[in-house]
Amino acid sequence: MPQTQSRPRLIQAMIDAFSLPDLRQKLLFTFAMLVIFRFVAHVPIPGVDVAALQQIFQRSQLLGMLDLFSGGAMRYFSIAAMGVYPYITSSIIMQLLVPVIPALRKLSEEGEAGRNRINQVTHWLTIPLAALQGFAQLQLLRSQGGVLPTGPLETTAIVISLTAGTMFLVWLGELITERGIGNGVSIIIFGGIIAQLPTQVGGGFVSAQSNWIGIAVFAVLALVTVVMIVIFTEGHRRIPVQYARTAFKGGKMYRQAGSTYVPLRVNMAGMIPLIFAMSLLIFPGTVASYFAAPNGQEPNFANTIMLWFNPATALPIGLFYWVFYFVLVVAFTFFYTMVIFEQMDLARTLQRQGGFIPGVRPGKPTTDYLNGVINRLTWGGAIFLAVVAIMPFFARSLTDVANMTLSSTGILIVVGVALDTMKQIEAQLTMRRYEGFLK
Repeated sequence: MPQTQSRPRLIQAMIDAFSLPDLRQKLLFTFAMLVIFRFVAHVPIPGVDVAALQQIFQRSQLLGMLDLFSGGAMRYFSIAAMGVYPYITSSIIMQLLVPVIPALRKLSEEGEAGRNRINQVTHWLTIPLAALQGFAQLQLLRSQGGVLPTGPLETTAIVISLTAGTMFLVWLGELITERGIGNGVSIIIFGGIIAQLPTQVGGGFVSAQSNWIGIAVFAVLALVTVVMIVIFTEGHRRIPVQYARTAFKGGKMYRQAGSTYVPLRVNMAGMIPLIFAMSLLIFPGTVASYFAAPNGQEPNFANTIMLWFNPATALPIGLFYWVFYFVLVVAFTFFYTMVIFEQMDLARTLQRQGGFIPGVRPGKPTTDYLNGVINRLTWGGAIFLAVVAIMPFFARSLTDVANMTLSSTGILIVVGVALDTMKQIEAQLTMRRYEGFLK
């Protein structure tokens, strides 16, 4: 089926995908799992005052940002209120522990069996993390008056329900990976963010109809953010690599040579530094909220901490949050990139496969060369992520449209997952064209 030149490439790829029975089945299965996820996201925990929760989330921009990543489930405090983020946290912890703990490092070198074992440990670690996060979330919303007081037995039941909801979503994500189009957990997060964007943008647009200039500037900033994310997500530097192999044919030895390249991404860390930095910024304000003086009483030191770590605080105090956020994102980008790059161990892999970088000696010189390249690339990725992180500050300052939320982290996740999904679909189409399924 040749592509029609008048059709955009994306539309033609989707038409080709639905023309194949097996690929169409994968897409429909993925859509069905997302529908189930949206149903689960609206199953509330007993004892929740929905009206009070709505008011709490309208007052708190921080809670609204967290609600965006849960797909609206946190606003209703449903059994899926935590989404799959405890599993993401567990995965990050395991990635950081693998190069540190010898037993885990040995498992990672055992091929598929070792990876499966590490994945199993990641799932087991998710359960206590989800229970802790669920209890903290329950205490936070209860302190704000959104959840009625409960006894120990009811509290335990709520925490178990929240933990079960998280594990159910992780299971749905793995089904999408196995029987759908792949990237299951990422697609679950993608579905939650997309489900909330129309409500947030539409509500802000209605409340800011008189500020047409601000809305136009907001739209331009959102478009620029998306373009920047696409450019830096796809950007990479190609390191040329040559291979020299020895082959035996007919009792004679032949030397074969070939060349390829190793792509080093500008943004190798993805959105993980943003999650790290945001989690660190949320923690002081969350702890301070338990000790803050109620409204109407004289503020104490905890109220000051909440003010400093609130993204909605007016300038000049509010500048502290965004400057600190910028610095944290840069620092975590370097940290996480170095951890991931160290695990890749490209120099040893190249030497083991008989490859070498032209003009660079194998061994330690290759390691030093690659480390220098990745350090320079990471500066570009770190500054990019930091600018994306503070884009909501510019959007609010330049547009004066406070009710429209520009979640740079959410946009980064949505664009990244969309690009990866389209690449997988195109790879499936290319494979089938190569095999002759598409004429």
